[in-house]
Amino acid sequence: MKFVSRSGPNALINRYFYQQSLRVRVVLTQLPVTITVALIVGLAAVFHPDALENPLFQIGLWGQVVLLLACALIPWGRLPYPSFLVIPYLDFVAVGFCREGSINSLMGVGLLALFPVFWLAASGVARRIAIIGGTLATLLMVWIPVFLAPGPTTAEQLGRPLILPMMMLAFAITVAVMTASMDAQREQLEEKDSALREALAASHDRERLLDAIVNTVSVGLVAVDADGHDVLMNRKQRLFHQLAAPKDNADPAEADLLIFAADRCTRLAPPERPVARALQGESFSQVLIWAGQGNEARALSVTARPIHGSDGRAGGSVVAFYDVTELVSALTAKDDFVSNISHELRTPLTSILGYLGLALDDRTVLTEEVFQYLKVAERNADRLLTLVADLLSTASRTMAIKPRLTNLAEIIEDSLDSAGPPAAENGVILVNHGRELLYATLDVGRIGQVLDNLISNAIKYSPDGGTVTVRTSTENGSVVCEVQDQGIGMDAEEQSAAFDRFFRAGPALSRAIPGVGLGLLITKTIVENHGGTMHLRSEPGVGTTIGFTIPLQATAEQTTPTGSGRAVPVPR
Repeated sequence: MKFVSRSGPNALINRYFYQQSLRVRVVLTQLPVTITVALIVGLAAVFHPDALENPLFQIGLWGQVVLLLACALIPWGRLPYPSFLVIPYLDFVAVGFCREGSINSLMGVGLLALFPVFWLAASGVARRIAIIGGTLATLLMVWIPVFLAPGPTTAEQLGRPLILPMMMLAFAITVAVMTASMDAQREQLEEKDSALREALAASHDRERLLDAIVNTVSVGLVAVDADGHDVLMNRKQRLFHQLAAPKDNADPAEADLLIFAADRCTRLAPPERPVARALQGESFSQVLIWAGQGNEARALSVTARPIHGSDGRAGGSVVAFYDVTELVSALTAKDDFVSNISHELRTPLTSILGYLGLALDDRTVLTEEVFQYLKVAERNADRLLTLVADLLSTASRTMAIKPRLTNLAEIIEDSLDSAGPPAAENGVILVNHGRELLYATLDVGRIGQVLDNLISNAIKYSPDGGTVTVRTSTENGSVVCEVQDQGIGMDAEEQSAAFDRFFRAGPALSRAIPGVGLGLLITKTIVENHGGTMHLRSEPGVGTTIGFTIPLQATAEQTTPTGSGRAVPVPR
């Protein structure tokens, strides 16, 4: 049997009627007419004892007793389902005998026909036949005595009792319509109940799946509502919570947790902690904190996103804690390694520069060609020393800039001269579309380092040859310099990481192109320290265009030494 609802009248009907066996339901349906007949017998015994002596009345009473026993004894569940409807039709016979046996003493006994009419109309089985059958049975109940009476049967005799069948007809139609409507509503409720049960089961399944997922991932997750109460906390986050708990506090509040800033020493005040910031509506990514103290402390990268309700209001936040302790330790070790190796490289480079300087000072024993070779070697050794210093700078996050008014065109020429041999080796043609005179306030050595990095990268990443072109222009008080190649190019993901420390593109690794992944980071740092910006466009298999934009910061009506050490007159 299906359930209609869990509470209210429908629940009572389900519990006390529809959940019973068919035999019990048949008995319960027959009981009202039996009880009513019993009440009529009681009234007759008090007010009309002569009616009890009428044989027809007695037949009707015994008929009701027999029908009740039949309802209780016959196994209706084993018989065809509509077979129990024989009982209400037999009720008409018993009611007819009671009516005829008390017609002169008890008025209205014929109204007992309401009970079988109701039973037939409310059964839901062949409603039209039930309405017609109940009406005809009532009609026969009142006409048969007329036909059996002595003497001729007149139309007046047939018409006088018709009011009762007409009442039964109206009553049967009303009950059938109401029952049909209630059955339709019940079916709809059963369908809704079934859908709700399925949705509830699916919701429970999703809840179990979500619980399994959030407790399987190696990321600490906590969801808080708008009032700061924890709605969800997975197993990993509970471990982080325990890790940050003071040793003398087994169940600390958020403000009691040992949470420190990225320096691992500064304890964060409660309003500065990630969860508190998330509750204030902040959305942030990769905020580094430390949880706990001593050797057990863990570095956590924290990301938070707000939760918005259907009305758009903030309803809390989800905060994710990633354990990055090993990564932080590796970066620290790497910075220490870079710093140490850079210190070791500075001594031999300084010695090389010293002896090159001594050799260049004695022009009498050097041919012009050898002198130029040594100058190129000195310039590149000097830049190599600068690169070593930059390695130290990337570890200490510092870089010195000494700007002065300089002709950028000469710096470009020097970089292209230095790049000539590797370009020839790769079959790359170098083209200079830079302006002959383009003055800007910049650090000569640093911008030379920028151009060396960009041009050498363009050559390295053009292993199949092609053309590397350098262009310059001025826009809105800034100088724009671009280096374009026809090399292997980069996809969108590689472009987004091009300026990351130690990043190497996939094609560079697969082709074993040399490099350590610091050139573009140093280049970007130099340009930004000049107040400029970097830009990059690339397409796999087509090539890359990379350049920088820095403010001119000076007029062209000045004279100042260039990066080569020669005094260059600025045109007036």
